[in-house]
Amino acid sequence: MGKLLIVGTVAFDAIETPFGKTDKILGGAATFIGLAASQFDVDAAIVSVVGEDFPKEYLDLLEKRNIDISALEVVKGGKTFFWKGKYHNDLNSRDTLVTELNVLADFNPIVPDGFKDSDVVMLGNLHPNIQMGVINQMEKRPKLIILDTMNFWMDHTLPELTEVIKKIDVLTINDEEARQLTGEYSLVKAAQKIFEMGPDYVVIKKGEHGALLFHEEQVFFAPALPLEDVFDPTGAGDTFAGGFSGYLAASEDVTFENLKKAVIHGSNLASFSVEKFGTERMLDLERDEINIRLHQFKALTQFEIELQ
Repeated sequence: MGKLLIVGTVAFDAIETPFGKTDKILGGAATFIGLAASQFDVDAAIVSVVGEDFPKEYLDLLEKRNIDISALEVVKGGKTFFWKGKYHNDLNSRDTLVTELNVLADFNPIVPDGFKDSDVVMLGNLHPNIQMGVINQMEKRPKLIILDTMNFWMDHTLPELTEVIKKIDVLTINDEEARQLTGEYSLVKAAQKIFEMGPDYVVIKKGEHGALLFHEEQVFFAPALPLEDVFDPTGAGDTFAGGFSGYLAASEDVTFENLKKAVIHGSNLASFSVEKFGTERMLDLERDEINIRLHQFKALTQFEIELQ
């Protein structure tokens, strides 16, 4: 069983979409990553921080899915990170209404001793200094360090982010962020520029239009499964990251061919995440459902053609 170290937020979200809205519910990058990764035979731990207001039932929920939460710090008297957002009708764009860093503002990550030799490190969307702090605590070089980031850190902490990117193996960002980071509109050219920054692999997520995997001169494309109902895109990218990193940690194979499979597993799990609000769909997800949808992914892309 491979070891997966997950770094990211464990948080409260309040979400409004054209299909309804929620009060404070369980959210955060590390939460979605952990729930997705728990679908694989992997030894996973979360490094994060919450306040005293974080319900014990949520902590129990993570533990029941065999996620080590010994490095999930609970700050006495503190309040948990909170994000509130409203999605537009197309569900591709949203407005952030409230962001309260709370205990996250002074978070100093501590990697548990049992995970300082992790095979895969999944650095969820956080301040680059926190991500670097985790890398520096690893006792040996992991087989794979995966970094997820967003345009906010490009706007406000680009020098720090650039230093972290030098240390990683895989960068996962969306198409808009890839263009911002590199100044290139062509995603092929953007991937080439990112290679020059340090990573060996680049995953560019395109939401409902799938995901691209780049490595040297090789390119792989995974479609997004057409869905009848999309209720809430929050956490879809993190769920993708959890499926991607969880599969790689479980298989202990970091070849390009296996990363292609990891992209499919990530896309597959993300397709479930959007079907209900927050983490709700990931909590009632059954293995049979996952396998059925994997077959649908295969059917979507498999064809035979006779070349002249």
